[in-house]
Amino acid sequence: MKTKLYKLTFAISLIVVLTTCSDDFLNVPIQGGVTTATDPALAQKLVTGVYHSLLQGDSWGNGDVHGFAFISVTSIMSDDADKGSSPTDQAVPVGDIDNFTLTPTNKFCESLWSGHYNSIGAANQALRALETAAVSEDFKNQLIGEVRFLRGYLYFNLVRMYGGVPLVLRVPNDATDANTDPAFQTRATVEAVYENIVQDLQFAVDNLQLKGARPPGHATKGAAQSLLAKVYMYKASAAGNPNAMADWQKVFDLTDAVITSGRYSLVDDYATIWRQVGDNNSESIFEIQTGSFNNGNLNPDLYTVCQGVRQGGVGGWDDLGWGFNTPSVNLLNAYEPGDVRKAGTIIFIDNSGTRAGTILWDEFRVPSSDSVQNLYYNYKAYTSRSREQFANSADKNRPKNIRILRYADVLLMHAEAAVRLGQGDPDGKINLIRERAHLSPKTGVTIADIWQERRVELAMEHDRFWDVVRQGNAAAVMHAAGKTNFMAGKHELLPIPISQILLSGNRLTQNPNY
Repeated sequence: MKTKLYKLTFAISLIVVLTTCSDDFLNVPIQGGVTTATDPALAQKLVTGVYHSLLQGDSWGNGDVHGFAFISVTSIMSDDADKGSSPTDQAVPVGDIDNFTLTPTNKFCESLWSGHYNSIGAANQALRALETAAVSEDFKNQLIGEVRFLRGYLYFNLVRMYGGVPLVLRVPNDATDANTDPAFQTRATVEAVYENIVQDLQFAVDNLQLKGARPPGHATKGAAQSLLAKVYMYKASAAGNPNAMADWQKVFDLTDAVITSGRYSLVDDYATIWRQVGDNNSESIFEIQTGSFNNGNLNPDLYTVCQGVRQGGVGGWDDLGWGFNTPSVNLLNAYEPGDVRKAGTIIFIDNSGTRAGTILWDEFRVPSSDSVQNLYYNYKAYTSRSREQFANSADKNRPKNIRILRYADVLLMHAEAAVRLGQGDPDGKINLIRERAHLSPKTGVTIADIWQERRVELAMEHDRFWDVVRQGNAAAVMHAAGKTNFMAGKHELLPIPISQILLSGNRLTQNPNY
């Protein structure tokens, strides 16, 4: 049992940097004569391996970080979306996630756990190697800052998904070490996980450069400040937090630093943010790179194809994917009249009976509802085979950068912190976003106004479920959306995978009510 635990949660982590990097890195004999002390380029390649590990999407297998499983528990699980496809397609595990009938044996919950720990293992391996890297102290701290930013992000996902989790902060020496150190096999408290995230991200804030100093795709000071602000926002929102106001002040200060840095601005046309022309634009704070980033020619496994418009009914056309993660009617009804974000977020399938079809931004015609499985699809996941460049245009799982942090989110965090601190929204941050959406400005901005703006601005961007949990109204929101199986005190978190509990010899404890 113990040896299996090591193999499952750590052996994969130790080799992930070898299996996710570009071909030239695969040929570097890192256990031979070449080390970071003798080859400075190896240090950068190890860091590249951590970035590439974020593309894991083996949802039914060894690990998922931003694949189908990630989409399922962040978007499909929320009131933004429904499972989609046909009713019987992936009823297990995806339907169980959508309907809140999931159990500790859910395969996607297991692959998210292993995928995130694979990436954390890659980060720890890189951090250990960087200790002896033959590079300048400033550059070494820059690389360490990038890795600690990524590790902080991964743990932020884990703590929101599972609550307290094992804090794996070093590479185990061997199987015995992995199976005797309690840190590898027992859950740290939620507070301890958050404290480690804060430490990682604060190091990144202190050592990373502003946007523009490094090539696009690398973590920056602004990215670290933005993510740290979001972490403090979650900490401030926790029930019974005696330091809530101090944490809100940190949200305000960190977002203010990003705003006043002058490195970011809203893109004029909301709909273009998710097209290839929008990659790493003025609004981008951190996004996971695909295509030619770091010479990898990579894409997030299953991310685009699982959300593509699916053939149904009479068929007879080359569809775009599997048809999952379909925007819900509840989300459709959340938009104000005239909000351009609605058309930039949702593909509406023609259901008029005229068979006019739906013409997408690149002039691709999607047939009418008699030939399509569902009525709504995620426009933000769409990739064009005719107007964007890909390694293989025939592959439906085409590369697409995944937007993790963008400037609009920072403006909304800043506005929420200002209201929480009794300042209102004097700088009109929420109205900058509304103006782009072609909506009239708000006066007397309230927390409810900001939460509503967060929903429609960030729809289908993987934050909604965690947002409503943070806001403390998840049960009411899910029930209103028809997801009546949601149980308060249970479904705010995913179950700890039963496979991990068994492999730990029952040292890992289960979340309440599972």
